[in-house]
Amino acid sequence: MNNRLKKYLVLGILFIFPIVVYLFFATGINNFAKLPILKKNIADISEWETFSGKNVKLENNISIIGFWGSDLDLRKLDAFNLNQKIYKRFHKFKDLQFLMVVLNDNQDKLLEIIDELKRGSSEDMSKWKFILGDELKIQGLFSSLGSDVKLNKKLSTPFVFIVDKDRNLRGRDDDKQTGTLYGYNSSSVAELTKKMTDDIKIILAEYRLALKKNNKYKLDREL
Repeated sequence: MNNRLKKYLVLGILFIFPIVVYLFFATGINNFAKLPILKKNIADISEWETFSGKNVKLENNISIIGFWGSDLDLRKLDAFNLNQKIYKRFHKFKDLQFLMVVLNDNQDKLLEIIDELKRGSSEDMSKWKFILGDELKIQGLFSSLGSDVKLNKKLSTPFVFIVDKDRNLRGRDDDKQTGTLYGYNSSSVAELTKKMTDDIKIILAEYRLALKKNNKYKLDREL
C-alpha cells in the first residue's frame, strides 16, 4: 500500500468514524426517549362528566388515570402521595391532567378528599379532575387498558396509568421487577419517585421533541 493510499484511508476513517459514532448514540437516545405503547385505543370518555359538571377528554392530553370507585377512604393516602410526588412536580405542564374515576353517589367522600388536597397544597389544583360513572362505565374504561391489574370489589386500585394524547396506554415493557409495567402503585412512594417520575419525564420530553420538529418543519416550509 503506497503512502498516498494510506493517507486517504486514514482521512476516510477520521471523517467517517465520528459520523458512525454520532448516528449510533443518536439512535440510542431516540429509542430511549420513547415510553412504550402497551395498549392502543383506550375507551373514549368524552360523554363523562367531572364532579363539577364539565366534560373531559383524553385526546390531546397526557392523562394520569386512577380508579377510586367507592373505596375513597382507602385512596386518601394514595391521593396525598400522588399530589406530593407527582402533581406538584409536573402540574404546570399545559397538557397534563390527573383523572380519578369515582363511582356515582360518593360525592360527599370525594369532597372530603378534595378539601384535604387543597389544604395540603399551595399549588393550582385545576389539573385534578374527578369523573363520576356507574359500575358498567368504570369497568369498561378499566378493561380497555388491557392491563394485568385487577379492580377490587369496590372498583378501586392503588395503581394509576399514563395515557397519551392519542389514547394509548404507556408504560414499561422491560421493567426489571415486573417485566411489563402497566401502572404505577400510588401506595408506594418509592415507585412514584423512582419509576413514575422518570416515565413522565420521558413522555413529556417525547412530546416536546415532536413539537420542536413540527415547528421546525413549518418554519422550513415557510422559508
